[in-house]
Amino acid sequence: MSGSTALVASERFALHVVATRFAQLTSDAIAQAKVFILDTIGVGIAGSSAAGADQLAAASAGWGEGSEAVVWGRRMRAPASMAAFLNGFQVHCQEYDCVHERAVLHPMATLLPAALAYADRRGGVSGRELIAAVAVGIDVAAGLGVASRSALTFFRPATSGGFGATAAVARLAGLDAEATCNAFGVQYGQTSGTMQAHVEGSIVLPMQIAFNARAALQSCDLAAVGLVGPRDVFEGPFGYLKLFEGRWDLEPTLEGLGRDWLVSELSHKPFPAGRATHGGIEGLIALRREHGFTAADVESVRVIGPSLIKRLCGRPDVPAPNANYARLCMQFIAAKALLHGTVDLAHYRGAELTDAATHDVAARVTMEANDNPDPNALVPQEIVVTLRSGEVLRRRCEVMLAHPSRRLSRDQHLTKFRRCLEFAQVPLHPESGDRLIDMVDRLEDVEDVRALTALLMQ
Repeated sequence: MSGSTALVASERFALHVVATRFAQLTSDAIAQAKVFILDTIGVGIAGSSAAGADQLAAASAGWGEGSEAVVWGRRMRAPASMAAFLNGFQVHCQEYDCVHERAVLHPMATLLPAALAYADRRGGVSGRELIAAVAVGIDVAAGLGVASRSALTFFRPATSGGFGATAAVARLAGLDAEATCNAFGVQYGQTSGTMQAHVEGSIVLPMQIAFNARAALQSCDLAAVGLVGPRDVFEGPFGYLKLFEGRWDLEPTLEGLGRDWLVSELSHKPFPAGRATHGGIEGLIALRREHGFTAADVESVRVIGPSLIKRLCGRPDVPAPNANYARLCMQFIAAKALLHGTVDLAHYRGAELTDAATHDVAARVTMEANDNPDPNALVPQEIVVTLRSGEVLRRRCEVMLAHPSRRLSRDQHLTKFRRCLEFAQVPLHPESGDRLIDMVDRLEDVEDVRALTALLMQ
C-alpha cells in the first residue's frame, strides 16, 4: 500500500475488500445477498433464450477452449472468461436484474457472473466467502454510483459495476490489498460503457455488462501475477470519477465502509422493464384493478416524474421495436400493463413486439419530466389516466414496489424466480429450481459453491 498517511480511494476500497469478514455482515446483509444471488441466477437463466443470446454463444465459441465454468440456462461449460461474458449478458439483457436505485446501477449483473465463473474455475470457494464477496463488491459498485452528483453520461451498471465485480473476484482470489489496488487499476484500463447504446436500444447495452464482467476476471488474473496498474484510478486527475461522472463526493461512501452494507439497499425488479418505468407500471395496474376500466376505455396516460425517468424511458414507441428498445419505452410498457394487467418476459418476444393493439394503446401514453433538481432521482412519480368518459384518475408513487422499504415477499420473490426458469434455453431438471432455492437458503453452510453451479447442469 501507499507509504503516505492519506490513502487514495482505491487503497481504502482495497482494504475493505480484503479485511471484511463474513462475521461482520449484518443478518439483513446476509439475507439480502442470498435473495439477490438467487434472483440474479434466475434472470440469467431466463436471458439464455433472449434475443442475441444464441448469436453471442456461437461467436464466443471461437474465443478459447475449456470447461471451467457453467453457462446458465444452457447446460454447457466454457472457459471462465467466456462464461462470465455470456452470463453477464444474459443477466442484463431483459432488464429484469436487481438495481440499486440511489446509485442508478445494476451491481449484480457484472458481479455475480464474474464471481461464480471464478469460483467454478478455482473450486473450494465456500458459500460464506461468496456472500462476503457479493457484499464488498456491491459496496464498491454502488458506492461509486451514489457518490456521483451528475446525470448519467456513461452506462454506470457496466462501468461502476465492473469495479464491483473486480472487488468480488479479488476477494475470492485471496488477493492482498496491494494486488487488489492493481486489479482496480487494470480494470480501469478496460472500463467501457456508453449511453449511446441505451439511446438507440442497441443490444450492445447488455453486452457492455458482459465486457466488464469478463474484464474483472482478467484484471484479477493480471494483478495476481504481479502486474501493476495505475493507483489513483477513482479520484485522480484522469480518474474514473472525473472523466466518467464529472461531479462527485466519494467521502460518505468511504466513511461508511464496514458500517453501511449497500447490499441491503438493493431493489428487486418486479417487472422486466427499465426501473424508471416501474412507478408507472404499478400505478396503471393498481388503477386498472381499483376502477375496473380496460385499455379501450383509456383516452390518455401521463407518467410524470424526475428528468431521469423521461431520459431513460421516454423514447417514442415505434411500430416494430426490437426487444432492447421496447423494454426501455414507457409507451410500449404502459400499453402492455393496460392490456394485460402485468408486464411479463413473454411480452418482448415474437408477435408481441408488433402487436397492433399494443401500439394503438401506446400512442395514448406520454412521459413528462417535472422540476425535480436531482439528476439521479427516480421518484416521486405521478400517474394520470384520463378515461374516454372524461373521468381523471390519479396515483402517486413515492417509493416503487420492491424498494428496500417495500420489499417483495418471499412468495413474490420465488414466483419471479420460477417464472424465469421457464425461459431457459435448455430446460432444467424439474426439481432443479427447488434444489437451487434450498441451496441458496443455506448458502453460508455450503463448502464449495460448485455444488450450486452443478445444479445448473442438471
